[in-house]
Amino acid sequence: MLFNFIMFSTLYHTILYQPMFNLFVGLYNIFPYHDVGIAILLITIVVRLVVYPLTSSAIKAQKSMQEIQPKMEALKKQYADDKQKQAQALMDLYKTHKVNPFASCLPLLVQLPILIALYSVLRNALASKGLAEVLYSFVTNPITINPISFGMFAMDKPNIILALLAGAAQYWQAKMSLAKQPPKEAGAGAKDENMAAMMSKQMLYMMPVMTVIIGFSLPAGLTLYWFFSTVLMGLQQVFMLRKNKNNSNKPTGVIEGEIVK
Repeated sequence: MLFNFIMFSTLYHTILYQPMFNLFVGLYNIFPYHDVGIAILLITIVVRLVVYPLTSSAIKAQKSMQEIQPKMEALKKQYADDKQKQAQALMDLYKTHKVNPFASCLPLLVQLPILIALYSVLRNALASKGLAEVLYSFVTNPITINPISFGMFAMDKPNIILALLAGAAQYWQAKMSLAKQPPKEAGAGAKDENMAAMMSKQMLYMMPVMTVIIGFSLPAGLTLYWFFSTVLMGLQQVFMLRKNKNNSNKPTGVIEGEIVK
């Protein structure tokens, strides 16, 4: 057990903590004003590029799950007394529509260790602690790091303004994922879609509130990272939804029974 913990700690330090620490300090050194907020923004961009494929899959999976939600609820009712057949029917439904129900969780699972590493990096780097021991030989040691960003925010202390901004970004990003309410004329068959929409609406308000509460209890540097990360993910979602919409509006090549060559 102790050996496994030591191995995990060594891998975490070598693969995540030390590279991220050096990247942070290196970016901090590049800019003449040495603004940690700019360094955090650039680290966020790097992380978003790394998880871009996973995030794309998650957005597609979320959209597909919303589309097949009525069919899922119908299968749950049909096999309500047989959980084994219900599970098999749902798996067949996922396979038919090429949906991975776990795809939306992957970006969060990948980002969790990154968040933990970034928390340690900001805590130690902003306190100018352990710079000489962690920095690579080709990264200049700044001796001390100024925690003040944009001339007003102390990145090593909680900040309510940044927490509110992170909550607002979370609301904006979640609103784009909100399941639409079915039209009233859809009748009784719209009940399941209504339920999915209600759950999505609850998350729409719950997640931003949780983001503000958690963000205000963390160093502002980590909250700023979460704000930047949420905005970039929202922009990626806008881009993908617009791309899918444009693709769906393309002509199919058939016009009123006439084949277009």
